[in-house]
Amino acid sequence: MPEKIYDAIVVGSGITGGWAAKELTEKGLNTLVLEAGRSITPDVDYIEMVPVWQVRFRGLRDRKRLAEEQPIQRLGGGCDEWANKFFVSDKENPYTTEPDKPFLWIRGRQVGGRSITWGRQSYRLSELDLQANAREGIAVDWPIGYRDLAPWYDYVEDFIGVSGQAEGLAHLPDGKFLPPMPLNCAEELVKQAIARHFPGERLLTIGRAAVLTAKHRGRLACHYCGPCHRGCMTRSYFSSLNATLPAAEATGRLTLRPYSVVQNLIFDAKKRRISGVRIIDGQTLRALEFRAKVVFLCASALESTRILLNSATPEFPNGLANSSGELGRNLMDHTMGGGASGTLLGLEERRAIGNRPNGIYVPRFRNVKSKHSGFLRGYGFQGGAVHTNWRRGIEMSGFGADFKHMLRDPGPWRFTFYGFGECLPRRDNYVEIDKERVDAWGVPVLKIHCSWGENERAMLKDMAITAAEMLAAAGARDIEPFVENNPPGLTIHEMGTARMGNDPKTSVLNGYCQAHDAKNLFVTDGACMTSSGNQNPSLTYMALTSRACYYAVEQMKRGAL
Repeated sequence: MPEKIYDAIVVGSGITGGWAAKELTEKGLNTLVLEAGRSITPDVDYIEMVPVWQVRFRGLRDRKRLAEEQPIQRLGGGCDEWANKFFVSDKENPYTTEPDKPFLWIRGRQVGGRSITWGRQSYRLSELDLQANAREGIAVDWPIGYRDLAPWYDYVEDFIGVSGQAEGLAHLPDGKFLPPMPLNCAEELVKQAIARHFPGERLLTIGRAAVLTAKHRGRLACHYCGPCHRGCMTRSYFSSLNATLPAAEATGRLTLRPYSVVQNLIFDAKKRRISGVRIIDGQTLRALEFRAKVVFLCASALESTRILLNSATPEFPNGLANSSGELGRNLMDHTMGGGASGTLLGLEERRAIGNRPNGIYVPRFRNVKSKHSGFLRGYGFQGGAVHTNWRRGIEMSGFGADFKHMLRDPGPWRFTFYGFGECLPRRDNYVEIDKERVDAWGVPVLKIHCSWGENERAMLKDMAITAAEMLAAAGARDIEPFVENNPPGLTIHEMGTARMGNDPKTSVLNGYCQAHDAKNLFVTDGACMTSSGNQNPSLTYMALTSRACYYAVEQMKRGAL
């Protein structure tokens, strides 16, 4: 028997789940948030100030345990000796792939989800991004434009706090920024060189980061300690645990239930509505049901789609709300790993103060003003300059006192451009249920079919060329271009699989992230994306979630849900 009827159920407590909880509770809805993982206590779990000599393996990690428990998670950034607890056990949370198509699914199951460990880079999509499919005849058109998203970007940025520099670019719209973090001396040098050699085409700016540079809504400014992925006691970077969930809790209308592994959604075929959610208690393995008037799936792109696929009914044998046949299709992740690094001489005496939790950004410049013959869409660069430290001695010849004294002083500055490119939506990149394997709670797992296409591979090669060009323009020495062979998933920007669209025959959701086949079901995480852009996507997820919550509440007031 169901335990209680809520106004709304939100599945997931990460970046989008936290926003859904905040918006729905603040609009008067009694809301249940179901989180598959454990609770987090910042005073215990946030250990950003613990030095390397106070951890058991001195920062080198328990490699045997990680190889057994987290062979995939350990490959993602941030899964170190301090923060590996914020990443799932691969033994308990398996999935399968094709032998020749690896996909690295990096996940976090705890209250706050991956918002604890995300990179905090926050960029808006532009009209160039939202019109790309229609312009090129690829996949389906976005059902919304930049005008629809702009006020919600404003709304989200005003709450989370984004530091950044306005640049006046139509293809990378400016936002509501806190003061930007300063570039260091080497980055300023490269910025000026790019402006001289590539005027009107390329520019370098500071990254736009959800990290506070001034006190904001009761949260303190960042003090540049650096290891953000271990948590943040000053709440200086945005996470659902730091900001949205406390806002929801303050309403008195939030019920947060950890250890709630969703098994499937319950579909009422007569009313054509979702009537509730079935879960497995993560500790007792007891099966429970919860009922609500509206359901928001915010479990992350692949987890939300997994829930829908596992919620198949006689009417929807290939997954709930899948009359289009597009559920699970069009999986995307950003391609990454093309670029170059080089040494900048003459700045050895200049020092950087603190550990800035942000890098540089070079916005997309391919296929913006003129068409590039090698590929569609474009890419941007992140990275920056670092003063090489004593670790450079590992690759240097020498020993003795003089050698050690030499390594006490920083060496030359080393600058790296690291590219992130757009992935085209393709139906043959998809997920399905593996009917022969279940997770630790008995829920069937995903089988992922995904690989890069020629367009993504061509983009990676171009990243290496253009990065080397910019370093050469800055007078860098020892320039080393690179093209990494990173599999999909490793960028941790997985999206698609339940895309938005105008036509219910070719899409799962409408422009408000509302399922065509079940009007009280909303999917507002990365699953809803129709194309990927090349920008970090989390800011867009938050804006889409806020917009969908407003729409859902208005529809409920009218009796439409």
